[in-house]
Amino acid sequence: MREITFAQAINEALREEMSRDPMVVMLGEDIGLIGGNFGVTKGLQAEFGSDRVRDTPISEDAIVGLSLGAALVGVRPVAEIMFSTFLGCCMEQLVNQVAAIRYMSGGQCAVPLVVRTANSLGRSGAAQHSGRNEAWIMHIPGIKLAIPATPYDAKGLLKTAIRSNDPVLFFEHAMAYYGVKGPVPEEEYTIPFGVAEVKRPGKDLTIVAYQMMVKKALEAADVLAERGIEAEVVDPRTLVPLDMETIVRSVKKTNRVIVAGEETTTAGVCAEIGFRIMQETFDYLDAPVERVASADVPVPFSPPLEKRMMAGTEDIIAAAERLLG
Repeated sequence: MREITFAQAINEALREEMSRDPMVVMLGEDIGLIGGNFGVTKGLQAEFGSDRVRDTPISEDAIVGLSLGAALVGVRPVAEIMFSTFLGCCMEQLVNQVAAIRYMSGGQCAVPLVVRTANSLGRSGAAQHSGRNEAWIMHIPGIKLAIPATPYDAKGLLKTAIRSNDPVLFFEHAMAYYGVKGPVPEEEYTIPFGVAEVKRPGKDLTIVAYQMMVKKALEAADVLAERGIEAEVVDPRTLVPLDMETIVRSVKKTNRVIVAGEETTTAGVCAEIGFRIMQETFDYLDAPVERVASADVPVPFSPPLEKRMMAGTEDIIAAAERLLG
């Protein structure tokens, strides 16, 4: 099977869905003429025209507001917010409009809207361009949240998101765009939301990881395997809905678990998943749930300082050593 980059997988998903459905449109800053800040949408405006691939002003509030209005009259917009830190600029639209309208209308109004955005820890983006804000979205009832780690998952989940009649926040990672390659079939496929995947089987402990932490978890599992420890790596792939069944099944088998993400440590995704694991598997746990996340500080511009505050492979290995004594 061919291998393509994460960025190519996103581009293919957008191209295929725009070809399949003329109601799919795209909006965002610089997504048309230059193909987006990371080149992910390159060539799409030339193929589908500026009416369907629209460059917008630098106003996240306007991008999401315009996309919401279009969605309410039957269009399927895919909006791009360049960095996930900028979700703060359109949070009123997301919280009070996008997430709420279907509920407030008693189901009369669908909101088939996808908001793509990029986490970007690890590229010296400093405090304003190094988003890790997925927990914000988990706190908003009414929005689905996809957070793929591989090109295969990115393409399949994005196609599912675009076909959804509910709003979806689709988190990509700037370091994955050209830093992660993987097999992606050329034939049509989609991936359902709420279905986790075991990326590596094991019997001694479970590592639940998402987005770029999946790569780090697999690296840690390789190191642990050299020490005779078989770690199972589980990737939720979507955080809303969250497939606890697969996670619980793994933990009941291994009896030990690490939850790993690049997010801030306090009140985040790892904390939520860890608590739910404790609730559902308490009698099976041979040790407390371990959490591996980044420090609760603004992201430094300095690469050494950024590396110091980021959760990494070594942190997962250290957590495994604590679990196994």
